[in-house]
Amino acid sequence: MPIEITMPKLSDTMTTGTLVKWLKKEGDSVNPGDIIAEVETDKATQELEAFEPGTVAKIMVAEGSQIPIGGLIVVLAGPGENVADVAKTVAGASKLPASGASKPASPAVSAAAPIVAAPSPIPAMAPTPVPAPTPAPAAAAKTPSPAGQPASGKLRVSPLARKIAAEKGVDISSIHGTGPGGRIIRRDVLEVPVAGAAPRPAGLPTKNKLQAGTLPLSNMRQTIARRLLESKQSIPHFYVSMDVVMDALLDLRKAVNEQFAPTKLSVTDFICRATALAIANVPAVNASFSPTAIIRHGTVHLGVAVAVEDGLVVPVIRDAQLLSVFEMSARVRQLAELARGRKLKADQMTGGTFTISNLGMYGVREFQAIINPPEAAILAVGGTEPRPIVKNGQVVPGQVMSLSLSADHRVVDGATAAEFLGEIKTLLENPLRMVL
Repeated sequence: MPIEITMPKLSDTMTTGTLVKWLKKEGDSVNPGDIIAEVETDKATQELEAFEPGTVAKIMVAEGSQIPIGGLIVVLAGPGENVADVAKTVAGASKLPASGASKPASPAVSAAAPIVAAPSPIPAMAPTPVPAPTPAPAAAAKTPSPAGQPASGKLRVSPLARKIAAEKGVDISSIHGTGPGGRIIRRDVLEVPVAGAAPRPAGLPTKNKLQAGTLPLSNMRQTIARRLLESKQSIPHFYVSMDVVMDALLDLRKAVNEQFAPTKLSVTDFICRATALAIANVPAVNASFSPTAIIRHGTVHLGVAVAVEDGLVVPVIRDAQLLSVFEMSARVRQLAELARGRKLKADQMTGGTFTISNLGMYGVREFQAIINPPEAAILAVGGTEPRPIVKNGQVVPGQVMSLSLSADHRVVDGATAAEFLGEIKTLLENPLRMVL
């Protein structure tokens, strides 16, 4: 029996997926566990796995197409079936738009399932499929940079970078990638001069990032736009800020890092540890609003916002209140690396109960973050900087960091928010409490 593979739901907020790259072509055999394609969701690029054996009979969508969940993307001929007959049957039955969008199919969580009925309609509001990128003009072969092409020979390119390169007529293999693991990203392509452009006059800066154009919204950026608009429109935000004197923590961190080298703890690691402990002491902030009740969560699943090429993702540290600062550090590093490489799995990005957003490394002193629904609060962390403080009646220099809590007023009151920030302040200013 022919096997249809449909676009699976790979994250809790996913409504469409972009077929980034086919790893199998028509006529190739497929075994259970084989990776047949790479799919970009709203949060990561993930591998699409086949669960049944067969042969690729008909690829239904082109690379670069956006497909709604449940949309048919490829049909396999089952074991013993004639591949040409299956391909002919599928081609005759399908009436695909010229854009390469898939014919809708019944939603599926797994990547492969036998054909059992006619496809169901595409859900309302499904985004319009995006045409596959136009191939770049032929050019003389160039040796890819070591960073852009790993030893395996597979060029690592983000979908957006590949599209822009095609539009500019740039040979993608000639570009040096500066993304994670040598991945070629949007910035790398934009910095390549366009062929035929006038030479830059002497004395002017050599780098100009200005470039006119219209960039299509990626799945991730569409989801960010939708969720943040929903958050600001539906959640009554209020904001509470507090300054923390960080001298004791910075001294402790320096001593610990010297003692346990090469292990290095960051300020973010201590902030995550302090936040998890403070939530355990003030559990009212670890909650969600529903129309009939406030839902209190019995454990701290701590989200940490991580900036990636096309937006940000929030990997989740499970049961954070149980982790030591060293365990917290290892978990933060692991998830941040996966996030920047867009390799996070669905269960590593869902189920958060509280989020931290840290812009201190960018020199930001203080900001207010937007709540990540269905959570009731988010902590915004600014940078640590020297400021005058009063100590023992004297004005002295100190290292100070500003924290701001954005809270859902339906769940958290002002006094509770202040109590929570006070708990974090106490822990950060008395850091031995976090490591003993």
